[in-house]
Amino acid sequence: MLTHVEPRVLVVDDEVGVRKALRRGLGAEGMDVTVAAEGHTALNLARTGAFDVVLLDIMLPGLSGYRVLERLRAEGVTTPVLLISAKDGEIDQADGLDLGADGYVVKPFSFVVLVAQVRATLRRSAAEGARGTLRIGGLVLDRARREVHWRDEPVPLSPREYALLEALAGRAGTVVTKEELLQSVWGDERAATRNVVEVYVGYLRRKLDAVGATAFVRTVRGHGYVAGDPDAERVP
Repeated sequence: MLTHVEPRVLVVDDEVGVRKALRRGLGAEGMDVTVAAEGHTALNLARTGAFDVVLLDIMLPGLSGYRVLERLRAEGVTTPVLLISAKDGEIDQADGLDLGADGYVVKPFSFVVLVAQVRATLRRSAAEGARGTLRIGGLVLDRARREVHWRDEPVPLSPREYALLEALAGRAGTVVTKEELLQSVWGDERAATRNVVEVYVGYLRRKLDAVGATAFVRTVRGHGYVAGDPDAERVP
């Protein structure tokens, strides 16, 4: 049985105070929060499809929120996006919604109302079955078809190996502990132990290695495992 995993939220805002407040507040509401301060970083993170919702400020350095949203939709990324802006004009809101935003939040905003909007967006996404495709470097994980490819080559996985990869790739760049993997992949199976996680990570690595995805899953000693693009790791 697969158990509930806390929703992943990407917060994009160039104001450090806003990022800190939303990381702390949304984290207290049971959400796994990643933050970004500029447009290009936001685009690279969001295009992986690893997040359940994106809170995206419009006025960003590097690449505006409008352009980030426009590129995401052009690339087929369907992750729900709530735009955040101090601009409260009807035209500004209409422009954002026309580009594919799922909502528009005007600064200054009530945190209580923001959380309610995030939860409503997550409910709609779940009801629509919007489990998009994860793209991390050369890895493509199609969650609708439960298929995995590495640079267009299929990666044959058992159901348990697939669930393990999905749990790791769904939180790409974040260390996932063995206890968290036990909960999300094995659920309440009492026979499952931390050693079982190690064994299946080994199985998964061998299959990824066979198609050239060496080091896609890395061990962080004393903490757990992290999934990520091995090519990006080699960039200085």
